[in-house]
Amino acid sequence: MKKMVIDEAFLGELESLQTLLKNNIAGSFGGNRRSKNLGSSCEFADYRDYVAGDDVTKIDWNAYARFDKLYEKLYYDERQMHTRIYIDVSHSMNHGIDAEKAEQAIRIAAAFAYLSVCEMDKVSIYAMRGDELEEVVSSMVGKDSYLNCINNLNNIEFSGEARISEAIVPSNVGRGDGFSIIISDYLTDENYEDAINKLCEQRRDVLCIQILSREELNPQVRGRMHLLDSENSERFFRKKIDQDVVRAYKDALKYVTDRIRLYCESRGANYMMVAAHEPIASIFFGRLSDMEVTK
Repeated sequence: MKKMVIDEAFLGELESLQTLLKNNIAGSFGGNRRSKNLGSSCEFADYRDYVAGDDVTKIDWNAYARFDKLYEKLYYDERQMHTRIYIDVSHSMNHGIDAEKAEQAIRIAAAFAYLSVCEMDKVSIYAMRGDELEEVVSSMVGKDSYLNCINNLNNIEFSGEARISEAIVPSNVGRGDGFSIIISDYLTDENYEDAINKLCEQRRDVLCIQILSREELNPQVRGRMHLLDSENSERFFRKKIDQDVVRAYKDALKYVTDRIRLYCESRGANYMMVAAHEPIASIFFGRLSDMEVTK
């Protein structure tokens, strides 16, 4: 991407919100299949700020003597989870004011990755391009690795098409070892159901996030328009946009969003629709923490 979405300001925001992220989501995010202590092995992994309620036996008192601040030692868990994040990088995700859908996809992926490394999960991030997965980040663990790798997301180019099932189904996803998060606008005739089926059959916790721009949620255009398919330049339409057309569009959009939501529910997966301009704090501390992300 040409714009630096992941920058020092964004990383600072995530760091300042770490305690809230932990209290609101992290307990259920990785805790349903691992001990409350982050790791039972003897291999040191990282430090984090001590939070009331943490295991006091994990406090590093030597660090306290040096810095007059409490830090918790983290260790690698033998049952470490693997969060896999899939980003739709098709041209339609570049739609919206200043490519706001693409930027929101990057922010959400980075925030989930941050949440995962804070729980000492491994994180891999993939770009879905055509019928292939491009590995953007591979199996990063810990904050140091996060800071070294997460800027790779700024280099993602959004173009062409993305066929979600064709990209995910042939891949190795691991069985019952963590979360799979699919970020897309889902505005496609292509099959995405098989990807959800594959991940659910592998006993992974699945979250489908649908990102829509403000124009897609509430179109303001009127009059005669020449409309182009953002992913296929050979497809175009000439149409007079009036209230009836807008009403029909909103009905069609509701059908699309209901379809993905209901399909996720039928497979035991989670679904959330996100506006491209919605603040990250609103997503994580509002609707996402209110819904049960895990089963």
